[in-house]
Amino acid sequence: MPLTLFEKIWNRHVVVEEEGELLLHVDRAFFHEGSSHAFAKLEQQGRTIARPKQVFAFNDHYVPTTGRDKGVNGIVNGEIRNMVIQLQTNAERHGITLFGIDDPRQGILHIVPPEQGITQPGLLICGADSHTSTHGAFGTLAFGIGASDMMHVMATQTIWQRAQKTLRIRVDGTLGFGVSPKDVILAIIAKIGVAGGTGHVIEYAGSTFRNMSMEGRMTVCNMSIEAGARAGMIAPDETTYAYMHGRPYAPKGAQWDAAMALWKRLPSDDGARFDREVTMNAADIAPMVTWGTNPEQGGPITGVVPNPRDLRDEITAQETASAIEYQGLTPGMALADIQVDKVFIGSCTNARIEDVRAVAEVAKLGRAVIPAWVVPGSQLVKRQAEQEGLDKILIAANFEWREPGCSLCTAINGDQLQPGERCASTSNRNFKGRQGTGGRTHLVSPAMAAAAALKGRLTDVRELMRGS
Repeated sequence: MPLTLFEKIWNRHVVVEEEGELLLHVDRAFFHEGSSHAFAKLEQQGRTIARPKQVFAFNDHYVPTTGRDKGVNGIVNGEIRNMVIQLQTNAERHGITLFGIDDPRQGILHIVPPEQGITQPGLLICGADSHTSTHGAFGTLAFGIGASDMMHVMATQTIWQRAQKTLRIRVDGTLGFGVSPKDVILAIIAKIGVAGGTGHVIEYAGSTFRNMSMEGRMTVCNMSIEAGARAGMIAPDETTYAYMHGRPYAPKGAQWDAAMALWKRLPSDDGARFDREVTMNAADIAPMVTWGTNPEQGGPITGVVPNPRDLRDEITAQETASAIEYQGLTPGMALADIQVDKVFIGSCTNARIEDVRAVAEVAKLGRAVIPAWVVPGSQLVKRQAEQEGLDKILIAANFEWREPGCSLCTAINGDQLQPGERCASTSNRNFKGRQGTGGRTHLVSPAMAAAAALKGRLTDVRELMRGS
């Protein structure tokens, strides 16, 4: 019987079934400073971590992105400083690997594991963060879990789950000039909605995804959660293997050959059945921007803010009106006329070297006229960008070059918008107050964010690039 990528990984990890739930073996567990509750529960029950070498910790959500030269002692906020220290203590006590604040590999927990080769095709990965779906770009089944489930994973290296349905989203064709993977996933969410993937694991298929770099694939899988899905996946291929080869945790020698033999059997079989299918044409996708307060509320930069009166569905009309009011917009106004106060380029969605390069290409065309932060996703990304001279390009163009971390995406580390401030952001969520109480967020690609920084408003990056 032909099987999907999801079914192949799922079936290999089933330990036992009981009353409609399946106990699954977990290959990797990831968490950050905010996971202290899982450790507390572990200790309350007198348990230890079953397989410490399969558990990895990261300083990313709470660490500041400035003043890092003093390490932990340089963290001004005492509560955050204690969280960082507590993670160090827990990691040492339980013998797990910590990519800490002073580690030259430090960074976001959805960026460091792929860099290190910890993320590998065919694995089942659980993380203490919803965007663990990012790792599905490598042909893994990866999803976020809460503190209770994480405690269970640490203690047993297993997790109870119910079966998921499958949704294949196929996009074929070549992306147009100025269109990026971020635009692809925003266009998908605009089409299927924030609940479009609920109860499903999404497999992204088609020539558009096959032609993407691993960085682009990670951006797409990262935002599967914003479509309501449990996880997002892309079948491994030669692009995957080339990215992974030689990385510190990747298999070596004969183990690499054995792993490749397994990985090449993972892609969905011809004739495999999906519960749902959605198709799109890459040529129809333009640079995207969200105007509302959820990722579904967006459209091409050439569009306008919708009028709730034009919507037939009463609930949708009410949600649209509420979003427009919060965002301080007017129905019918051109998206390209929306003025912004700040630009944030970073997060687990768009803080990889490919993203920094895209920003630098746009930054060469002028100078930022509003505060614009570029926050690399890891120390490795930061060093590579600096080796390529990208930091100098950005600084010369009046962009601020910061230290790695989640920064303004989470707004729990000292980086946040002030009430009423409007931000063009490469992060993944534009909910009310997501980037700070009263803050207004517009999700865009890295190049679109850079264009907004140069113009002080949401801008079609294609106009800038063609002009150059």
